[in-house]
Amino acid sequence: MTQEETASPGTDRADAGTVVAEHLVDVPDFPTPGVVFKDITPLLQDGPAFRTVVRAMAERYRGRVDAVAGIESRGFVFGAALAYELGVGLVLIRKAGKLPRDRHSISYELEYGSATVEVHQDAFTHADRVLLVDDVLATGGTAAAAADLVETAGGVVADIAVIVELGFLDGRAALPGRSVWALHTV
Repeated sequence: MTQEETASPGTDRADAGTVVAEHLVDVPDFPTPGVVFKDITPLLQDGPAFRTVVRAMAERYRGRVDAVAGIESRGFVFGAALAYELGVGLVLIRKAGKLPRDRHSISYELEYGSATVEVHQDAFTHADRVLLVDDVLATGGTAAAAADLVETAGGVVADIAVIVELGFLDGRAALPGRSVWALHTV
């Protein structure tokens, strides 16, 4: 079979979710002891699987968004492929100090400290419908900060899409009133 045949345009969320589940690798004690890291890199290494995921996301969002905003760093990978498939632009939401021009910044608390994310001030035109994309939704802190950042920059968060949701961490609780779509929930 060719890659085209393996990942047909009619792929639905259930198919893509199964593909995600089959490509996740648990890495114990990373990045710290006691944490089981969900590694999605095997999904990225498998062309037909990666295509299946991107196409499932594109089917859901085609015509519904004006821009995709990828959250550093694996959100860049999925976001870029999705933006290309949708024919819309990609905006990078980066960690502090990585963007060269005037930017908006938002700091937020993590379970082990704090972090800051930034976006260029001119990233969105007024009322752009923006899809936030990341690989994993864990506690929701990064997604909440990124959503606030999009709105500060003039965009409207249309949805938050993730490849894997760690449901046991209840990240959606940090995103009240926001729509979140996950291809696979652990």
